[in-house]
Amino acid sequence: MAPADIGDRLRALPPGSAVGLKLDPREYADQYFAVLSAALRDVGSEPGTRTIYVAVTSPASFVWSLAQALDVPTDRISFVDAISHLMMHYQDPLPNATYVESPRALESIMLRVEYLLRRNPSPRSTVIIDSVNSLAIHNPSELLSEFLHILLNHLKSRQVLTLVLETTEEQAASVEQLLNLVVDETIDIARLGP
Repeated sequence: MAPADIGDRLRALPPGSAVGLKLDPREYADQYFAVLSAALRDVGSEPGTRTIYVAVTSPASFVWSLAQALDVPTDRISFVDAISHLMMHYQDPLPNATYVESPRALESIMLRVEYLLRRNPSPRSTVIIDSVNSLAIHNPSELLSEFLHILLNHLKSRQVLTLVLETTEEQAASVEQLLNLVVDETIDIARLGP
């Protein structure tokens, strides 16, 4: 599926939707870029939209540079970065990012997302979590399940569009089952094709 098609699909979602976006690990880089382009450029650039990117896999600085390459209005993006400290990639913090020490600090991630939603109110907000697989590596499944249930239901009640990236792998079946319990729908990027 072309990035524009993904963008059209995401724009058609009603406010308050929680959507899982499945990426094929063999095509991860291309599909990640297509999803990021659709979510940040197509959806995030609409008037009155603000995006909060929860960085668990890729540091905020990397996503920031991609957003700039896509000509995304970067003043509409905020970051909750939970990976830079672990990767020792924290030399130059971004002014529009808040940093959490670890992907294990799930309560801190929730509080930072809530803080950014209150600080930057907008008619249409989007939260992107990159990815549930990385969260599963760092957290026990019971704790991750509780976190996703609380966070996604809270975001739904606030009419926030939530996009959760996941990688389709055989060993990730339990992660997929966990995510299916809390999202409204799953879009398999690999099956959509070019």
